[in-house]
Amino acid sequence: MARKQNTLNRKQRGMATLRTILLVFTGSLLVILLVAVFITSFGYFRNYVSDQLAGHARDGATAIGLSLSNAIDGRDPVASASLIDAVFDSGRYLSISYLNFQGEPIAGRAMTLSEVRVPAWFRSLADLPLPVAEAEVVRGWSRLGTVQVISHPGRAYRDLWRITIGLTASTAVIGGMGLFALFVLLRRTLSPLHALEDQAQALGQRDFRKRVVIKSTREINRVTDAMNQMADDLGQLFEGQARLIQHLRRINNEDPVTGLASRGAFDQRLKVEVETEEKSAPGVLMLIQLADFLGYNQAYGRDDADRLLLRVASVIADFVTLHSGAFAGRRTGAEFAIFLPAVMPADAGVWCRDLVAKLDGVYADLASTRETAVHAGLAKTRKGRGARDLMAAADEALRNAQGGGESGCQLADPEKDGHHNLETWRVIIGQAIRQQNLSLWLQPMVNESRLLPLYHQVFSRIESAEGPLKAGIFVPLAERFGLIADLDRLLVQRVLEQLAKFPDRPLSISLGNASVADETFRSDMLAQLEQAGSLAGNLWIGISELAIHHHRTAVGLLVRALGRLGVPVLVDRFGVGGVPFSYLRNLRFQGVRIDHSFVHDIDSHEDNRFYLESVVAIAHSRGVRVFATGVETAAEYSVLCELGIDGAMGYHLGRPFAADNQLTGE
Repeated sequence: MARKQNTLNRKQRGMATLRTILLVFTGSLLVILLVAVFITSFGYFRNYVSDQLAGHARDGATAIGLSLSNAIDGRDPVASASLIDAVFDSGRYLSISYLNFQGEPIAGRAMTLSEVRVPAWFRSLADLPLPVAEAEVVRGWSRLGTVQVISHPGRAYRDLWRITIGLTASTAVIGGMGLFALFVLLRRTLSPLHALEDQAQALGQRDFRKRVVIKSTREINRVTDAMNQMADDLGQLFEGQARLIQHLRRINNEDPVTGLASRGAFDQRLKVEVETEEKSAPGVLMLIQLADFLGYNQAYGRDDADRLLLRVASVIADFVTLHSGAFAGRRTGAEFAIFLPAVMPADAGVWCRDLVAKLDGVYADLASTRETAVHAGLAKTRKGRGARDLMAAADEALRNAQGGGESGCQLADPEKDGHHNLETWRVIIGQAIRQQNLSLWLQPMVNESRLLPLYHQVFSRIESAEGPLKAGIFVPLAERFGLIADLDRLLVQRVLEQLAKFPDRPLSISLGNASVADETFRSDMLAQLEQAGSLAGNLWIGISELAIHHHRTAVGLLVRALGRLGVPVLVDRFGVGGVPFSYLRNLRFQGVRIDHSFVHDIDSHEDNRFYLESVVAIAHSRGVRVFATGVETAAEYSVLCELGIDGAMGYHLGRPFAADNQLTGE
């Protein structure tokens, strides 16, 4: 997409602008007019100088003829020669001849036309005529002969040369001033057109923020007003669509009282997090319930009960924001659920007790004289335990905690531990970064109308004694340990090496939230991409919607910098961040990648289907491509194709394979 846009820009730059055309046309007319005036003036002055030269020759011939006829005896060759020598030595004549009537010379002088202080090319160009003036010599009634005189053209050439220099200088000055005035006039008159061009280009890129405020002629002002009005209308239309989609997302996925995820949305996302083969990360599910909430509702009324739920939801939301990747939802009544990825049960138990204590304080403050308690049950993920079993284990732990009466937490099957402890994970990840022990696995993003994949999504693996560790397992832990920037830096390096080997196979990576917020990482990555040159255009950079929500400034800087390098950027895990859709208006993304929690069972989930249909429509209206992940069945893929999705990936469409050996994975 970036290459296509660059090609279009180059074609447009190669086309002449209206100002250039008008300037060339009117400027050419002005130059032609000035050249015509110059040629006419030059011809006039040339003829004038030629006439002066001919007149001078006639006057000289007449004067010599009269002198030979009256003052000097023209029959005396010596006296005649003396007169002619005296006149010729003045240097004003090229030739003076005194001939008898038989054409025989009696006396005369002549010189060659050599010393003329003008350029030779100008003398050739002017080529002044040399007319021969004649006068008869008579004595009484006798005709003695004829005097022939040719004036020297040197002075005429010099005069004409000075006149030509003056004409050229005046023509150049007048022409330069005229062209400058024309340029200023056209620039002033057509100045809104450049702004209109930028606005039209912005509209073509679905950016409705540009406005034209420059005023010019009446006609252009009407055009700018119409363009501004159209931009306002389109912007309002986009904002309306964005609010509609946000409203639909809230209706379908948020609890109307607390604003947390609804029961269905939470269960669906939990199923994806726990059961998706590429994830299956270690984590803990936490179920929290307020004791005797029904009695509180009956005692204080529905409004107070809703206020209590809002206070509790606010505390839980604050808790979730402290843990990367965590999400929460309301189950029923006063029962809430929280999933914490990449968390060890011991840490989860400590956090749970602190959270329960805070919630108990909120409950007690609002319940005043009533006895209050808050209970929580925890269950950890493990191999073979699906979302339903995990929920059942957490629910059992909750019932056990409620059996104790007082506020507290209970962990299901605490004696079983299938994962490394935190310190072991820290060592594994740190060692992998130091030894650059990171392998790449690729999964194709396909489109039903294309034979080749649009790109391949890159998944990283850490080789360990237990076999390859998937990114879904160690990436959340790397985020927690503050190692994700180093891990992503190594990932970018490996991906660029892969692109150098296979430049015709576009790739896509997803950056960690902390990496996006890290200024040093952003600078290092941009330097790597700039050094890669044109290969960087084949790399899609994914930024999660949560990163956009929490690091808006950093994301804006990164997206604009990547845009200058021609690197396409997409919104990763679209839909789970709860971010208003309007950020697509302010940041230039090339695609959005729908989170698989919206794709799972979409063939039987009408609400998610309608939501995705709206997302596809508004994204395409902005020129943004829409991709789907986690496609596990043919029915899901069929629905996505009907919705007009631009690409999809999942185990149904292609399993991950090792980038180095091209083997089909897992």
